[in-house]
Amino acid sequence: MRKGLSIQELGDLLERPYNATLATYRRDGSVLLSPVWHEWRDDGFNIITGPDDVKVRHIERQHRAVVVVSDNDFPFRGIELSCSPTIVRDIRFGQDTLRRIAVRYLGVERAQVYLRSSSESIVVIRMEPGDLRTWDFVDDAESFGFGATHEPNTRPTQG
Repeated sequence: MRKGLSIQELGDLLERPYNATLATYRRDGSVLLSPVWHEWRDDGFNIITGPDDVKVRHIERQHRAVVVVSDNDFPFRGIELSCSPTIVRDIRFGQDTLRRIAVRYLGVERAQVYLRSSSESIVVIRMEPGDLRTWDFVDDAESFGFGATHEPNTRPTQG
C-alpha cells in the first residue's frame, strides 16, 4: 500500500463521479455518514447541500467533518480529508457549484432537468486540506491477481 500520495498521483480519482462519504458529528458525538456529490476544486472539496440540512447544523456546532472518496477497482485509490469546513452561503457560488456538480454526475441533459427542479437555496460545504490522507495499492498488483503490467481500474473476469 502506498501512502501519502499527491493529488496528481491519484490520477483521475477526483474527476470521476463517485459519491463521497461525508462524516459529521451529532451533538452526542456520534457520527452521521452521508453519501454526497462533490467536486475537487482549488485544492479542496466543494459539497452541495440545502441550507437547513442536518449536516450544516452539525458542522456549525462541531466545526469538524471528514470526507472520503475511494474507488472500488484496482488500484483501489482513496483520499480522506479531516478539517474544519466552511459553510458558504453565497447564492451565486452555490448555484455555480451545483451546476458544475450536476453536469458531472448526470451529464448535460439530465443536469438541466435536475437544475430546473432544484431549490435555489444551495449552500456549499467547503473542505480545504487540514489532515489529508491518500493511498493506493499499485505496488500490490500481484497480490490482487494482476500481473506486473496491469490496466488501472479494470477487474479480472469472474468465473
